[in-house]
Amino acid sequence: MELTLLGTGAPAGLPRPDCPCAACALARGKDARAATALLVDGALLLDLTPGAALAAARAGHSLAGVRQVLLTHPHDGPAVELPAGLPAAGRVPDGRRLTLISGHRVLAVPLDSPGTGYEVTSPEGERLLYLPPGGAPAGMAEVRPYDMVVADVSGRPDALARLRAAGGIGPATDVIAVHIDHDVPPGRELERRFAALGARAVPDGTTLIVGEYHAVPDLPRRTLVLGGARSGKSVEAERRLAGFPGVVYVATGGGRDGDAEWAARVGLHRERRPASWRTEETCDLAPLLDEPGPPLLIDCLALWLTDAMDRVDAWDDEKWAAGGERALRERTEELVAMVRSTARTVVAVSNEVGSGVVPATSSGRRFRDELGRLNAAFAGECEQVLLVVAGQALTLRG
Repeated sequence: MELTLLGTGAPAGLPRPDCPCAACALARGKDARAATALLVDGALLLDLTPGAALAAARAGHSLAGVRQVLLTHPHDGPAVELPAGLPAAGRVPDGRRLTLISGHRVLAVPLDSPGTGYEVTSPEGERLLYLPPGGAPAGMAEVRPYDMVVADVSGRPDALARLRAAGGIGPATDVIAVHIDHDVPPGRELERRFAALGARAVPDGTTLIVGEYHAVPDLPRRTLVLGGARSGKSVEAERRLAGFPGVVYVATGGGRDGDAEWAARVGLHRERRPASWRTEETCDLAPLLDEPGPPLLIDCLALWLTDAMDRVDAWDDEKWAAGGERALRERTEELVAMVRSTARTVVAVSNEVGSGVVPATSSGRRFRDELGRLNAAFAGECEQVLLVVAGQALTLRG
């Protein structure tokens, strides 16, 4: 099954008309994107957008053989003019199946938002799932993996999580990001974010073969995300696992009785996390790293170290010299060894310290030094290490 992406952008296109934002200013050349529309084997057009006939011609195709035009979502603004010779466009009721004269079979997939997804099966059996902007499958039953999924990866990463949970996305599924808007800067940052979710983007006019082997982005199994206070490191870590089901969020900070400001911080983190994630409030990481299971998001190592130093009285100079240092080293070495041997996907967050003011107390300097050592040792066991500065992720490894 041959799929040509006549456009890969959001309904308003990219850059958006008259938008002064930085992402729109950078969206030029191959990074400019028309509204998403898909041409399947020259016979089926999914979504009718302005300039569809010209876009097809630029890609070396014609719309003359199109036998069915299906819409996936309500279109704002003036009606799009139907190119001459095309059949009338329409939407298929949820759950309804169509068999086209070309031999393609189409199933309308119910969504949790206004719109309709389409599962397209070729005469040879290749399977494609196309989802509209802002759409995710609703109440999806278990399915076998699709050959290709074309979806709003940046706007609805949880759609990928639902599909993975139901079996719709497997190790060989080619996930293509479309409906790309100005919420993600183009270029390498866009590629990095999509790759972290197991997806890729292609330029407008690209023709793909559904079912043909394509290397799926190699997802790092262990990732350390470093950054200063309010740098965006936690958001970056959460974003990396937003497309995966059943994530276990390991909160090492716990609760603090009577601290309203801390409770507010914890509340903000909880509101950001997908409802399908499970939270474990613990600093006992070894059992979680040792047992198999869904991905772990550990936030954060600095608070884990605080707890570890509390347990060995490392804040007291005399107790530190009398055995606290040795005891702390054993705890950190145990953690690093568990990270080395774990079979789970792990994303850990930690504070990057030591670049600012030198702490005024010996215990403060000790914490700074030990966190630096822990970060370095933990990073040594990770396939990918990121440093987040002002919300921008810089790749240090991987």
